[in-house]
Amino acid sequence: MTAAVDRTFAVLELLSRYPKGLSVQAVALSLAIVPSATHRLLNDLVRLGYASQSADQGTYALTLRLAATGLSWLGRSGIHDVAQPVLDTLALQSGELVRLSVADGDRLIWVAVAQGAVSGLRYDPAREQGLAASLAYSASGRAWAATLPEEQALALVAQQGLTAPDGAGAGADLTLPQVQDVLAHTRSTGHAEAADCFLAGMAAVAVALQSNGASPGCLSIAGPTARLTPARRAALLPGLRNAAAELMALAPASGLLRGQA
Repeated sequence: MTAAVDRTFAVLELLSRYPKGLSVQAVALSLAIVPSATHRLLNDLVRLGYASQSADQGTYALTLRLAATGLSWLGRSGIHDVAQPVLDTLALQSGELVRLSVADGDRLIWVAVAQGAVSGLRYDPAREQGLAASLAYSASGRAWAATLPEEQALALVAQQGLTAPDGAGAGADLTLPQVQDVLAHTRSTGHAEAADCFLAGMAAVAVALQSNGASPGCLSIAGPTARLTPARRAALLPGLRNAAAELMALAPASGLLRGQA
């Protein structure tokens, strides 16, 4: 039963990255599952309403049922009611993209966003919403990892892998000792920054949401490096810290911000 459950969720996570769908062969190859077992898993997902099969190409894609379930759960968590006004205000003040990420076990997940840029270059990471932040390469990931005991943080970084994300700037790959230095610097300054290492041409600054225990998440501002220069990131930092403190003051209204599911 455990193997079947693991495979089912692996298929769901794979299909979530391919909105246009994948063939049985592509799923089988990606997950190293024999085609016959892959076909059965996909048909079970179709039967349960979590996937559909294209009549013309025969590819399998997720339906809205899984997304609706997730959105329903997020809505009941109170996260958007609590956080969105704060994110919207910070986005308006900064003129850049603002994102909230929350801790989910040993991962940091982007759950809410507000776009403050109204013209020119804009960072619009729709595909990243709901995904785990890179602990080595994203500003949010670095800010959160720096709040963990060092041994735990480095173990999670190694578990995620040290290869820079697709689309990162040339030469962005870090070694574990380099990540250790980045996290040490983040702890000393109380905030994290990233430029070109998560996505070429983009920069971000992030702070962890402070609490008595483990940090429940992070708040970040991101935008094009041409606009979000080191000087401008420093200028935006006080407003970012204030918004993070405001979110924590509102935390009792949301289990996620209290570090509870």
